[in-house]
Amino acid sequence: MRARLATALLLFVTALSGVVSGEQPPPAYEIIVNASNSTGSVDRDFLAGAFLKKTTEWPSGEVIRPVDLPPDSPVRRRFSEEVLHRSISEVKGYWQQRIFSGRDVPPPELDSDDEVVGYVLRHPGAVGYVSGGAALNGTKVLTVR
Repeated sequence: MRARLATALLLFVTALSGVVSGEQPPPAYEIIVNASNSTGSVDRDFLAGAFLKKTTEWPSGEVIRPVDLPPDSPVRRRFSEEVLHRSISEVKGYWQQRIFSGRDVPPPELDSDDEVVGYVLRHPGAVGYVSGGAALNGTKVLTVR
């Protein structure tokens, strides 16, 4: 019983020390681009346009190549709600209409943060999102305004 109490107290103090020291938990997601991309920040509308393929080029003229995580990903859900201002099912409906009308296809869906990072590293115009704290392996994090 005392061991459990001591363990619980230790966990509480550890958690509290992070709050007191000002440590912030990692963000829910980070927007990443290829390191060669000269863009350092984008506004939320530009990013939403890129993922809905309404905006097709970076300011440099490079073609934007967005990439998604799978629909069941909590990171994708959060990204969709905060950046696209749509649920995942609304985004799927948007893409069904675009496909049916022959206008475009959705971004590729990759299974993990590591796969998204790899895609972004291989494609200069790529943009993706990964969980906060994911291994970025040389990609560049964009600031979203």
